[in-house]
Amino acid sequence: MAKPPTGPLLAIGCEGSANKLGIGIISHDPATGKSTILANLRHTFVSPPGTGFLPKDTARHHRAHFASLTRKALAAAGIDRPSEQLSCVCYTKGPGMGAPLQSVAIGARSLSLLWGLPLVGVNHCVGHIEMGREITGASDPVVLYVSGGNTQVIAYAERRYRIFGETLDIAVGNCLDRFARTLEISNDPAPGYNIELLARKSGGRVLLDLPYAVKGMDCSFSGILSAADLLAAQMREQEARVARGEEVKEEDRFTPEDLCYSLQETVYAMLVEITERAMAHVGSNQVLIVGGVGCNERLQEMMGQMAKERGGSVYATDERFCIDNGIMIAHAGLLAYETGFRTPLEESSCTQRFRTDEVYVKWRD
Repeated sequence: MAKPPTGPLLAIGCEGSANKLGIGIISHDPATGKSTILANLRHTFVSPPGTGFLPKDTARHHRAHFASLTRKALAAAGIDRPSEQLSCVCYTKGPGMGAPLQSVAIGARSLSLLWGLPLVGVNHCVGHIEMGREITGASDPVVLYVSGGNTQVIAYAERRYRIFGETLDIAVGNCLDRFARTLEISNDPAPGYNIELLARKSGGRVLLDLPYAVKGMDCSFSGILSAADLLAAQMREQEARVARGEEVKEEDRFTPEDLCYSLQETVYAMLVEITERAMAHVGSNQVLIVGGVGCNERLQEMMGQMAKERGGSVYATDERFCIDNGIMIAHAGLLAYETGFRTPLEESSCTQRFRTDEVYVKWRD
């Protein structure tokens, strides 16, 4: 039986839309409006260098670790009577990869039935936004949501998160991840993070020419990835020629570090441009960066320079909240739960396509 709405409300959140399985538990105190993170655990499926993560393998990982990670989260939160102490079970409804989403949705349904608690299906993107707002204190920012599966510029209006611009093809995180495969960079802890480390080593020595594809408020990253892949092939040919004892002019040579630096600078400049345009359109001086790519310090730095010139500020979080996690699902789900939202068991499906602006944000004015 669900806990009656007296005293703090607790929710467990289950996230598994990609290669991170996250279980989080949060407390909302209706009297004070204060939120408290009780547990935020994560287990990541890491594929070998030069490869991506397949849905079937990722789903198998989530199924293998769901029960043990849930038990650890309950222990960390000090919960030994979940059917009495928790108010609801929240899970990622979408968007994301089909098989991993299904695995975690089944786990969430099982918890709901086991504990007799209502289910709350959560939009993954809205989870990122609400967690970012909660952690940073940003009141009404323009949101840049950047991850392996999504790239959107968002602003709130009339109880929906409106999308002002987005990728026309692949997400910026997918662009970075796939280039990491080209260079056979390690996927541990994340390919994008390892690209960032290599880019720092370049020191800005050379900025290679890559396509700059901003189209109005939207971006395109597939052509940039193709161009970067061609440059990587050219670099390998240079290395082969040097190994054969052939001469290659020093000014023509470049390194993996130079490639990573050039790719980062180009794609992040594009994101800064469309974000600034959205800020001007809605009259906001706040930018909130969410999603896994939002951890990138160079992106935060470039966005900060733009915001400072506009007299504004940038809000961002660290890897505990930028990277997919269960606590954001618990938080957004509990916000919806407090407005009376529930997901009936027979409707507790998941979907790979679930737009941010499809969600009615009843908990905001």
